Amino acid sequence: MTADEIRGTIHGTAPVPLSVLDLVTVGAGRTATDALRTSVDLAKLTESRGFHRYWVAEHHSMPGVASSSPAVILAHLAAHTTRIRLGSGGVMLPNHAPLVIAEQFGTLEAMAPGRVDLGLGRAPGTDGATAAALRRTNTLNEGADDFPEQLVELTRFLDDDFPDGHPYRRIHAVPGPIQSTSPGGVQSPHRPPIWLLGSSGFSARLAATLGLPFAFAHHFSAQNTVPALDLYRESFRPSAVLKEPYALIGVSALATDDEKEARRQVLAASLNMVRLRTGRPGLVPTPEEAEAYDFSPMERDFITSWNANVIHGSVDEVRAGLDDLQKRTGADELMLTSHAHSAELRLRSYELIADAYGLPAV
Repeated sequence: MTADEIRGTIHGTAPVPLSVLDLVTVGAGRTATDALRTSVDLAKLTESRGFHRYWVAEHHSMPGVASSSPAVILAHLAAHTTRIRLGSGGVMLPNHAPLVIAEQFGTLEAMAPGRVDLGLGRAPGTDGATAAALRRTNTLNEGADDFPEQLVELTRFLDDDFPDGHPYRRIHAVPGPIQSTSPGGVQSPHRPPIWLLGSSGFSARLAATLGLPFAFAHHFSAQNTVPALDLYRESFRPSAVLKEPYALIGVSALATDDEKEARRQVLAASLNMVRLRTGRPGLVPTPEEAEAYDFSPMERDFITSWNANVIHGSVDEVRAGLDDLQKRTGADELMLTSHAHSAELRLRSYELIADAYGLPAV
């Protein structure tokens, strides 16, 4: 892997490369099949407009989010795209055996050579009970001690370089580098670059220590963005992967032709978040349902705080908001995620943003 695979290319007048985070959201009255078809349409659209990468995020036990199996979705998207980078934003490593992740992403690399990213998180991507079911244990250890060890194990499986005497020395992730060193082997030893994801300082410091690229979840932890990025940059140690730090941030953004419609869609997404945070996850409601909902004072305070970090409205408002956010954070890349009940408006939002920055059709 090279730094060129990590650092994106700026197109048009965008301040930094633009990318996509897709949660494969399912709206009321829609099916998971509908959501996955929208993801294909969105991947094709953003590839054609020069967006750099397209990530999907692992979530579980959430009716309104159909991205429980990132590797499966990425394989589907790989069949419908040719250039855009595809990756996980992220796979939650504690939920899986490192060997399984190495095999899945080795398979993806074989399907889409040279354009797969492996973004890793340490949160469960769900509630504690579901995490216990995923891990088949009632003892959840999500502490700082476990994740670095799991990361080392995964990296060694990806590179096929366990040292002599290690109990896994004769175990190989396939597809993977072992096929290039076997008799008659012609397989490329290349493997997907690892990114660390986070919403606090832990992963920022670990990514810096290892010289890895870092992705911060500004879209749901905005108060920690600048401190985490500062920590990453200050602690960064050059590596074989990167000579200088590289950080992207996830940004919730929705641009519409009618700014009032943007506010309606964002209200619907806010109601969905209220229900999720109060243990009532469901499908993304319609704007009409959200407008008719009787929000309590506490719920109204929550959505006011939540929406303060959602850049939405007319395309001019969204562009100005993205420009300002990039200046304030110094992010090297903006990864945009749009939350709306309407699939058509989500697609239109990326098209409007591409037009606003003069991203060429490629």
